[in-house]
Amino acid sequence: MAEFVIATPEVVALPIAGSDALFPVRRVYCIGRNYAAHAIEMGHDPDREPPFFFQKNPNNLDSSGTFPYPPHSSDVHHEAEMYVALKSGGANISVDKALDHVYGYGLSLDMTRRDLQSEMKKMGRPWEIGKAFERSAPCGPIHPASEVGHPDKGHLSLTVNGEVRQEGDLNQMIWKVPEMISYLSEYFELAPGDVIQSGTPSGVGPVEKGDVMVMTIDGLGSLTVDVA
Repeated sequence: MAEFVIATPEVVALPIAGSDALFPVRRVYCIGRNYAAHAIEMGHDPDREPPFFFQKNPNNLDSSGTFPYPPHSSDVHHEAEMYVALKSGGANISVDKALDHVYGYGLSLDMTRRDLQSEMKKMGRPWEIGKAFERSAPCGPIHPASEVGHPDKGHLSLTVNGEVRQEGDLNQMIWKVPEMISYLSEYFELAPGDVIQSGTPSGVGPVEKGDVMVMTIDGLGSLTVDVA
């Protein structure tokens, strides 16, 4: 067996609801502007244009229940999303076979340094500095599809300090989960351990230190995250 010259990085893993087992994470794909009302609030046409994706790093996922306010930003926004965890993958997966590759679903937040993201957009540069920073994806446990099915509808909401900020329904996604998986597999070879954040409804906005975010999706429970 080969020797490594440094200590091997820790495997990033997500908890499974009702189990002591863990789900190891390989990659994290995030779809942009997948709800029409959110596309409009971000200044874009909500018509069904081809989807686009960006990536977070696996170790951006965090299930601790605490979101540390990041440095070099004074405008950090919440984006409440359902995530999809894959148990298998491949290339050129058809839409009608896509859900066969899903292990389960969970709640997540795509926290965004909006001021830094906006600067990158103006300069035509990548978004990673605004999206892929440490602990930028608070998330809850995975609910196996064998137990919850494949939710294609369900009320999604996010409150901050008890005030409703985001509301929507999974049936409002422009690109549905099978379509996202199929499209991604045309450009990337998907694999077990891949996670897809499925987009956020309208109402994204800033958080401050001391805020408490509570996200819910019908059938998938709730996620509480303190802004530290």
